[in-house]
Amino acid sequence: MKALIFAAGLGTRLRPLTLSMPKALVPVGGKPLLGILLEKLKAAGIGEVVVNVHHFPDMIIEYLRSRTDLGMRIEVSDERDCLLETGGGVLSAGRFLGGEEPFLVHNVDILSNLDIPSFMSDATSSHPDALSTLLVSERKTSRYLLFDPSDMRMVGWTNVSTGEVRSPWGNIRPDDFKALAFSGVHVLSPGIFPSFRKMGFEGRFPIMDYYISSCREEPIYGATVDGLRMLDVGKVDCLAEAERFLSEL
Repeated sequence: MKALIFAAGLGTRLRPLTLSMPKALVPVGGKPLLGILLEKLKAAGIGEVVVNVHHFPDMIIEYLRSRTDLGMRIEVSDERDCLLETGGGVLSAGRFLGGEEPFLVHNVDILSNLDIPSFMSDATSSHPDALSTLLVSERKTSRYLLFDPSDMRMVGWTNVSTGEVRSPWGNIRPDDFKALAFSGVHVLSPGIFPSFRKMGFEGRFPIMDYYISSCREEPIYGATVDGLRMLDVGKVDCLAEAERFLSEL
């Protein structure tokens, strides 16, 4: 199995720590976020990992070279010249992720108790046609993805704070659909790469823009997991909570 770790972000919400290090190397409980996730992926049976880099890229590359103990094949998708955002990051890393098997995409700053092998297996068996299956939950936020409750196929997006709704299906009513929050974890089919180009996505772009605009034409699904616990380590004041969270997993 293969995975892509998003580690290229600027980590602006973690300043001042990220003024001198990348977000991926911010320590939680004595370990950098990247190390915590790599060890989780290793335990899940994932043997090949791609890490995209931009902010303090050489620090991340040096750290990866030091983790020979993991016994994983680790490649770097170097975005130091231009931060490609999430969609462009997947597309750029495609040269490492090609093949016939689905692969995992995981934000480096997400901690969870997710059973990765079970999630990937369920995602591919529940919807074999899926180009992407997004891990979603009922977490409270202002922005939600909208899904058809009958089969969990994505139909759009809404911002409940502003009332904005985006959908290729036209003027949909959010109340008619299941509104769930995205977790920063998804399983993608290699078919996503030709789909990006077919839908006109290239260069730098957020993957959510692709999902929202293509979900009528392409099979994009959501999946929930019973008992899921997760934490987005997005701010400095979350670090103490993150240490407690890790100790309870």
